Amino acid sequence: MTDADTTTTTADWQAWQKSWDRQQEWYLPDREERFRIMLDMVEALVGTAPRVLDLACGTGSITARLLARFPEATSTGVDLDPALLAIAEGTFAGDERVGLVTADLKDPDWPAKLPYDSYDAVLTATALHWLHREPLADLYGQVAGVVRDGGVFMNADHMIDETTPGINAAERAQRHARMEQARESGVLGWTEWWQLAAKDPVLAEPTARRYEIYGEHADGDMPSAAWHARVLREKGFAEARPVWCSPSDTLLLALK
Repeated sequence: MTDADTTTTTADWQAWQKSWDRQQEWYLPDREERFRIMLDMVEALVGTAPRVLDLACGTGSITARLLARFPEATSTGVDLDPALLAIAEGTFAGDERVGLVTADLKDPDWPAKLPYDSYDAVLTATALHWLHREPLADLYGQVAGVVRDGGVFMNADHMIDETTPGINAAERAQRHARMEQARESGVLGWTEWWQLAAKDPVLAEPTARRYEIYGEHADGDMPSAAWHARVLREKGFAEARPVWCSPSDTLLLALK
């Protein structure tokens, strides 16, 4: 039994989910639109009862929206963060459609921990930018191994086109100005959210373990959408391209 299992009755997991969503929206005002398009493409390509791998699942944001839209879907969430997994475990406790796995995606053997050999869809959002290019390319090869033929992989994340430095700088300045306005109105940013979690009687211990693993913040890469599409094809996907983008983010879809 995990720490989260023993504390389910003493924590307001839905409140923590909402708090996480608000904090993420501070960075990503188009977050819900991005999720909607992701699920549109799931429906279009693998139907309304898919077996999904929620990769680097965090609190289970993708899984929650998946099950709300497709009640017959099932989801396996995989992550290493003890605090975010505690929230996910508390949120989905008793839901037989959801399984959660603790695994390090930099460990080449992480797929062996999954309950299924293959998935209709592997979905991830705002997570893989903490990996550098070489381990990310390796991960894409492993993902290709767990997506069934005809299945899909989608990654929604920061993907920076280095050929447009002027546009990038303007977008970044505008985004950070908007974030600062939100902070002044009382919205919690990343650092403040984790400070709150560290003081919570339920999340303090897993948050401390989380900082032992990650430190303040991971330092990875944000290559362009073209890089992601090329590497995914090299690793075994038949097709790959963006299906949605904002000024700062891209939702890239790869078809096996």
